[in-house]
Amino acid sequence: MDALDTAAALPLAQAAPQAPLIALIAGEASGDLLGADLLAALRRRHPHARFAGIGGPRMRAQGFEAWHDIAELSVMGLAEVLHHLPRLLRLRRNLARRLLAAHPVLTIGIDAPDFNLGLERRLKAAGLRTAHYVSPSVWAWREGRAATLGASADRVLCLFPMEPPIYARHGIDARFVGHPLADRFADVPDRTAARAALGLPATARVLALLPGSRRGEVTRLLPHFLAAAAILRARVPDLSIVIPAADAALRARIDAALAANALPEHAVRVVDGQAHALLTAADVALLASGTAALEAALAQCPMVVGYRIAPLTHVLVQGLGLLKSKRYSLPNILAGRDLVPERMQRDCTGPRLAEAVARLLEDPAAAAAQRAAFPALHAALRAPGGDSAADAAARAALDLIGGAP
Repeated sequence: MDALDTAAALPLAQAAPQAPLIALIAGEASGDLLGADLLAALRRRHPHARFAGIGGPRMRAQGFEAWHDIAELSVMGLAEVLHHLPRLLRLRRNLARRLLAAHPVLTIGIDAPDFNLGLERRLKAAGLRTAHYVSPSVWAWREGRAATLGASADRVLCLFPMEPPIYARHGIDARFVGHPLADRFADVPDRTAARAALGLPATARVLALLPGSRRGEVTRLLPHFLAAAAILRARVPDLSIVIPAADAALRARIDAALAANALPEHAVRVVDGQAHALLTAADVALLASGTAALEAALAQCPMVVGYRIAPLTHVLVQGLGLLKSKRYSLPNILAGRDLVPERMQRDCTGPRLAEAVARLLEDPAAAAAQRAAFPALHAALRAPGGDSAADAAARAALDLIGGAP
């Protein structure tokens, strides 16, 4: 009997069991980073499980089987989304069919709610277990959306502590698992080391400018941020202005804006990436509302937050009452008070921004008041029980299937 005949003659009970499948569906680069950390935490608990779905290079480096690359979901802006909508809907239909055939023990949608919630809804309706990692901003926009997530996810894994109570009002199972950024910043930031890494003098006064990462954000915000920087440099001649560029495309937009601005060439330095180090090194930051404001709080960098959305979008948001929060920036929302200055829409102008930043540069008490509040925000964002956010998310997700696939 040859080897093939021998294998065919083995009892069925001796055949190797099929590795259980856990599906992860991530969207955008931030989802790839979240997914990689989550995947590592899941694999520590279940090294023999199989992980597949949609992911990027960081997830593939963890041994992830990418059926589709994350770039296939990474579209931004209304026009771009509409252009790609038929392809995205087709991708979601095909992915749903593949998952239904593969029958994963658990599917975790990572952010990308416009794509993932519909997919999760179809899987859950078929009796498969689903979790959604990163809650949509129900605390700011249309709380009623929280009620609809129950049809999609058996459990929502939340990054912010104020989110589970909102879901509880709608009978949805949601767990606070901590924010991953809270694990990436030290409790006591090393400002000296950050300045040395960036080549900034220890005694320099440094203003960090972070005008966002999306094309629309930079187009709307950077001219006003640079106008504020010009006013501030005339007022504080030794001020060093540093702008981090996340990628080459963003750097090109920044360089073009600088060429059209009145700031002297030597007054502004653009660095590739290194936003975390810059926020740790800076005396003050002027930045877009969003994750950057949270990063500044964790770096214990005093800040002013500015933001503008398209005028028509602003009219619709205000007119339809879609925005529920009276505060815009995450530090203020988490603190429940006006901790950092916000300059939004028509208040987001060079003079108004410069006035708010100058107070932090010239009044040590104003800057110290912000710094004093940031450690409490950091502590509030840490995962319960001393775990990392990824470990807490993995545990909360696996609990849906009894802790093991």
